[in-house]
Amino acid sequence: MNYALVGSFVLLLGAALIAGALWLASGGAFQKKYDLYLAIEEESVAGLNLNAPVKFNGVDVGKVREIHIDPANPERVILLFAIERGTPIKNDTVAVLKTQGLTGIAYVELSGGARDAAPLVAKPGSEYPEIQTKPSLSARLENVLTSVLAKLDSTSKNINAILSDENQASFKNALADIATVAHTLAARKEALDTGITNATRTFDNAARASTKLEPAIERVGKAADAFEKMGNEVTTTAKTFNGVGNDAKRLTSQTMPELERLLGELSTLTTSLRHLTEQTERNPSSLLFGRHPVQAGPGETGAKP
Repeated sequence: MNYALVGSFVLLLGAALIAGALWLASGGAFQKKYDLYLAIEEESVAGLNLNAPVKFNGVDVGKVREIHIDPANPERVILLFAIERGTPIKNDTVAVLKTQGLTGIAYVELSGGARDAAPLVAKPGSEYPEIQTKPSLSARLENVLTSVLAKLDSTSKNINAILSDENQASFKNALADIATVAHTLAARKEALDTGITNATRTFDNAARASTKLEPAIERVGKAADAFEKMGNEVTTTAKTFNGVGNDAKRLTSQTMPELERLLGELSTLTTSLRHLTEQTERNPSSLLFGRHPVQAGPGETGAKP
């Protein structure tokens, strides 16, 4: 039996087993591929460590690959994520720092990404696509508490200013003046009661006087109505006279020419009757034979005897 051959086979088989184990341990054919994304935080990342999980809506999709301060701005922290290829990272995806449970272990939560949004790509001049960030819950609470504390501090200063020694002295003087006025009013209570009673009586008299004035006011109103009615009637009468005057003018303009023509005809007729009367008196036979004389008969001369 060749022991050298058997030993070589055992060594080769062991090496193959070790290589296969390492390959399987590294993922082998099922090894996942990752894409690198950049994120810039402007708050403290205390509790966030390398290889901290990166989750998308609560699902593990990657790990934190690098954490370092921005050399150009010490207030910013640059994070580099290794995220599984195929994860829908869109232009509107945002990254937020969160803590896990009561342990305080920080991780990165990705959210957003509308269905119609475009995939996130690297900008010109940038090596990795940059995911937008927003303040964490602790950062927002810190900002709110800081603002509230600032307002409380300002309010306390204002209260201290109001309660200063000078203002306290002014308050005391004002209270003393109010007490003096109250004592004065109490001392003159009877006079005030009498004045109030007189004022009440005056108001009652005024009310009664106004009641008596109501009939007079009503009569004045009726008289005003009568004057208004009379004025309307005078206006109507004036309009009537104006109409009569217009009718008379029209009658005169239409009748006078006819009257003048009739008077002319009467004058002509009178003249004709006068001429006829005179002719009849000179020659009565003209009523029978007309104005021309009858021709002389045989043996008659034309000369009148």
